[in-house]
Amino acid sequence: MDASTWILLGLVVAAVIVAVARDVSLPFQAVAASSRLLRGVWFDLALGFLLAGFIEVLIPPQVLRHWLGGERMGQGILIGWAAGLALPGGPYVFFPVAANLLKNGAAAGPLITLLTAKTLVSPIRMLTYEAPLLGWPLTLARCIPGLLLPPLLGLLGQWLFNLFKR
Repeated sequence: MDASTWILLGLVVAAVIVAVARDVSLPFQAVAASSRLLRGVWFDLALGFLLAGFIEVLIPPQVLRHWLGGERMGQGILIGWAAGLALPGGPYVFFPVAANLLKNGAAAGPLITLLTAKTLVSPIRMLTYEAPLLGWPLTLARCIPGLLLPPLLGLLGQWLFNLFKR
């Protein structure tokens, strides 16, 4: 188990203790709420992990390293940028995919670019929620910087990743 698992386990244990101290039935209510959440997202989670598995078996690691590796950082960041803008689905889909890409040799910069592009700009969200509710001037004022920032954050993130790895 890594540090993240221990931290998550500690937070759950602390939440159980606080819940029991408040009311003995609260942990059961929490499990019921968690199962409702899982029922709502299990299919997306399964699809995300399936997609990550297919990427692993369909794209040889050397091809992945060629396109998203550290030797051609500019190319990798451009591909990560395009992939982040095009990738459908929420975090249940793209985090398993990104974890698999990292495991198979993608560099941090292209992955940071992909994740940043995916989270900052969502064409579906923009067209269905933002523009209708907030109007096009605000939507475009938020979207244009969101389109331009991912490559810069990918470069900065790669530099920081290299610094933290030392």
